[in-house]
Amino acid sequence: MKRIEWDQFFMAQSHLISTRSTCTRLMVGATIVRDKRMIASGYNGSIAGGDHCTEKGCLIVEGHCIRTIHAEMNALLQCAKFGASTDQAELYVTHFPCVACCKSIIQAGIKAVYYAKDYKNNPYAIELFEQAGVIVKKVPFDHEILNDGLLSKQQMLTSITEAINEEGLPEDKAQSLLQSIEGKL
Repeated sequence: MKRIEWDQFFMAQSHLISTRSTCTRLMVGATIVRDKRMIASGYNGSIAGGDHCTEKGCLIVEGHCIRTIHAEMNALLQCAKFGASTDQAELYVTHFPCVACCKSIIQAGIKAVYYAKDYKNNPYAIELFEQAGVIVKKVPFDHEILNDGLLSKQQMLTSITEAINEEGLPEDKAQSLLQSIEGKL
């Protein structure tokens, strides 16, 4: 079975993290990585313990929801809270960062930003990233990668199940063996 590439692996993490979002307008996830290790993650949502947009609705001021903290900012703040350095780290995010997040990313010392989808890509953010020497690269997320891995495991389990059935083991022993194997996959 082929291993998932690093960019797709970290982008998959960001997409998974985005499912925790409480924003009703756009679900965003971010993962900060240093030396191929995840050091923080964040999704867009309200402050800890605060009202969520999913419960109270968006709080729109000048076209922006001010109830929400962006995913990138939440990931950076998680690093600050727990003392993890972001210097020379990389950021994987589901959508192109806004100008405010761009500035915070630069100030935090992030060396590269990988994003899956364009989203109101502001020319000034692009200019700031270029001035700061931050690598910015679009890495579209291939959702089929996850399905391929699941299919491979399902195919493997099907083959194992067939082999066990051919051996004529008692039903309870066959089920026990299958459950043991599933737990290890």
